[in-house]
Amino acid sequence: MSTRTETPVLPAVDATADVRTYAVRTLGCQMNVHDSEHMAGMLEQAGYVRASAADEAASRADVVVINTCAVRENAASKLYGNLGQLAEMKRSRPGMQIAVGGCLAQKDRAGIVERAPWVDVVFGTHNLDALPVLLERARHNEKAQVEIAESLQVFPSTLPTRRESVYAGWVSISVGCNNTCTFCIVPHLRGKERDRRPGQVLAEVEALVAQGAIEVTLLGQNVNSYGVEFGDRGAFAKLLRACGQIEGLERVRFTSPHPAAFTDDVIDAMAQTHNVMPQLHFPLQSGSDRVLRAMRRSYRSEKFLAILDKVRAQLPDAAVSTDIIVGFPGETEEDFLETLRVVEAARFTNAFTFQYSPRPGTPAADLPDQLPKEVVQERFERLVALQDRISEEESARQLGRTVEVLVGEGAGRKDDASHRVTGRARDNRLVHVALPDGVARVGGGAGAADARLAEELDPRLPRPGDLVVTRVTRTAPHHLVADRSEVDDVYEVRRTRAGDAWVARERARLGLGGDDHSHGAAPASVGPITLGLPTVRRA
Repeated sequence: MSTRTETPVLPAVDATADVRTYAVRTLGCQMNVHDSEHMAGMLEQAGYVRASAADEAASRADVVVINTCAVRENAASKLYGNLGQLAEMKRSRPGMQIAVGGCLAQKDRAGIVERAPWVDVVFGTHNLDALPVLLERARHNEKAQVEIAESLQVFPSTLPTRRESVYAGWVSISVGCNNTCTFCIVPHLRGKERDRRPGQVLAEVEALVAQGAIEVTLLGQNVNSYGVEFGDRGAFAKLLRACGQIEGLERVRFTSPHPAAFTDDVIDAMAQTHNVMPQLHFPLQSGSDRVLRAMRRSYRSEKFLAILDKVRAQLPDAAVSTDIIVGFPGETEEDFLETLRVVEAARFTNAFTFQYSPRPGTPAADLPDQLPKEVVQERFERLVALQDRISEEESARQLGRTVEVLVGEGAGRKDDASHRVTGRARDNRLVHVALPDGVARVGGGAGAADARLAEELDPRLPRPGDLVVTRVTRTAPHHLVADRSEVDDVYEVRRTRAGDAWVARERARLGLGGDDHSHGAAPASVGPITLGLPTVRRA
């Protein structure tokens, strides 16, 4: 089936009725996070309004959408745990609707309604655009609507998008995957890889920058295979270089590459493009060549390490993270020791470690020699202990270094109490930055009480989206701290268009008016952003 490129026709919410509110709950990966932004954008274009934070937390939205994951064993438990909690709320709220989308919906289909009959809508990964229509149909017919497409109906990037962040954004360069890893169900649920054209990707990046963003992350199941569909195997490296030509774009990241397709031209582009960050997420999965063959991962451990050597030769300070599966069927103690050897050699900044769990529909689920839980648990604990030690050692190397931190919004749970702001360094490490004495605290209030929105902004107070240059004074395995010092302190705030965009959005949200807080740059638009492929106008 060919992919449609026209804008979906969305049902309008009755203007005479009370405005209906929505909340989207996201379970899973970055692709799901971005898909949830599309779902929110479609609902807002259809007339829904996002529920307040208090109503979201209390499940008091009129429509609750759960965007599901199917990669790990606990995915179903998370979904049905959410649905069980919502069932109680729905009984006390006539007219409330519950929708389930994403990978688990694509997989289980009508089985979700059979197990949870209070669900109103089930839709899959290939037909995100159907959500508003299905909600309206379910309400009109008073019957659950289940619609699962077998192939991509509308490229997600054509859909309305409600960006969670005004200073950093996700940009899909492809959807789907052509790999056949035996443990992974993603190709079955998201389909074969479909690539966007470079011009379409760059147009979306430029539009995001025009809205105020200074950081983008390019998304794909395997970004290194980008371009194969339209016959250009060097397209990803070219895309990175092209991002370097976009004025105002200060940080470019990407996820996730596949080691088998990682080529020297991408390493060159990373090193030679000023705004591509010195950070790489590089999934290992296993250090055993025998297990890698069983996984159908078309690289071996020495090739993996050789690529890392090339990356670090050109980007010596690059932070590298990874994914590792412990307890794959048939994994022996010798295989596991090979994984420990490669982890020690690779010196990952951090690792996302998982205990293997069979996923129905994957070849690995039917393999013999499934390992006992206690064996997998013991190996998992050894791996975590090793990686924690390495993370601590690698983090300690940052002590005394000067770092540039992009301040985030609500990134540190203890920021208010510790008088800090939190953000990401160029290598994506989390950094807690202490504010100077005398700078007003950020938290606690809203509106005019938020010092970041004050008419006379303290030049030492960064807003989300601003950049702070500071020195690392303490380290921990998974974060850095930059406290203030009386001697040779380093603390410099740089105002950005992204910070201006955040102020504009917050002032609009709080009804504080459109005063100019742009510090020399025009405030960005605050509404939902519709970006991506060209649309077909209907007569």
